[in-house]
Amino acid sequence: MDIKDTARPLDGASISAFLRTLPAKPLLLGLGEARHFVQELGEARNEIFRHLVEHEGYRSFAIESDCLMGLVVNDYITTGTGTLDDVMERGFSHKFGTSPANRELVRWMRTYNKEHDEKLRFFGFDGPLEYWAASPRQALTGLYDLLDGPLPGAVVTRETLDTLLGPDDRWSNEATAMDPSQSIGQSADAQRLRLIADDLVALLDTQMPGLSVEDRELAELYGRTAVGLLRFHYWMADASPARWTRLSALRDAMMAANLRAIAEHGPALVFSANLHLQRHKSFMSFGDQTLEWWSAGAIAGTQLGDRYAFLASAFGTVGEDTPSPDTVEGILSGLPWDHSLIDARQLAEAVTKPIQRVSQDFAYFPLDPAQLDLIDGVVFLKQAVRLSGWPERG
Repeated sequence: MDIKDTARPLDGASISAFLRTLPAKPLLLGLGEARHFVQELGEARNEIFRHLVEHEGYRSFAIESDCLMGLVVNDYITTGTGTLDDVMERGFSHKFGTSPANRELVRWMRTYNKEHDEKLRFFGFDGPLEYWAASPRQALTGLYDLLDGPLPGAVVTRETLDTLLGPDDRWSNEATAMDPSQSIGQSADAQRLRLIADDLVALLDTQMPGLSVEDRELAELYGRTAVGLLRFHYWMADASPARWTRLSALRDAMMAANLRAIAEHGPALVFSANLHLQRHKSFMSFGDQTLEWWSAGAIAGTQLGDRYAFLASAFGTVGEDTPSPDTVEGILSGLPWDHSLIDARQLAEAVTKPIQRVSQDFAYFPLDPAQLDLIDGVVFLKQAVRLSGWPERG
């Protein structure tokens, strides 16, 4: 099979044709990043989303960013609350608000909502995490305030929560990333907060019928975020060799829980690192360790089955980094289009004995040729310009 027979130029028509090849219309269509902060991919993503909205009935967009901060963006695109500058500063984690493509996406979604009755929605689906984690205050107190009164017997009041939480900076201490002894995640206060979070989530279940749809969705978001953050902080305080593998797995489990909720509003385009959306296990070098965990996409794919689909991205030249001709990326570089969409399973049959690309760019994650049959499609960009001045992150 000629490699060109598996590919077509990337445009709206090819995206629609790709969707028709799937066994079912996906509730979640994942578009993975081989590397963060590549402007061309963000621009291609925006074109894909616009086409999905205008021709395929998509109404939601989700990005690998803080799920609570994402509420700021959603408020802006649905009601016009705030200004675009403010939203880009306060509505994204990981400095994704500095991306010109993200700014253009938010601007377009707001314009669309002003002109149409059926509104678009924006979601962050990452936890409030970096290599450390935020205070659970917003999630815990937000959930508490949405419930009907204090816990039974008034055992826990809002004042109790504030006392146990203490100053936020003792939770968000960046030094905990490398020094677990500085984390308070296994302190007596944190342990009690984990029990309280569990009780609040249970209380939410008993009060669900009395909440509006909007309050119910928000309370569920607060509940799963509070539980996930406190669990993450517990492992931040762990000093065993399993610490970072466990933290990586917990982060993706939080992502997957948010994706399940987003799927209820589907269909949605989900934009994140390939590592978080792929169906196979994720591997990442971390110091002298190799971390291994199941990604959010693998979890979501298990739960949604055919209603989850994944387009991985891959790049030819990234700066000065050019792929070897016997890698998948090197072979795809021979395609006649600058941007291509490739059927991954046909690609797996057409490419015989490729080697995996080894990139000099540690923030770029090349395709694993042994896993092509677990990808639905590949978005390939011949050239990718890495924008400087931004953090490198998985």
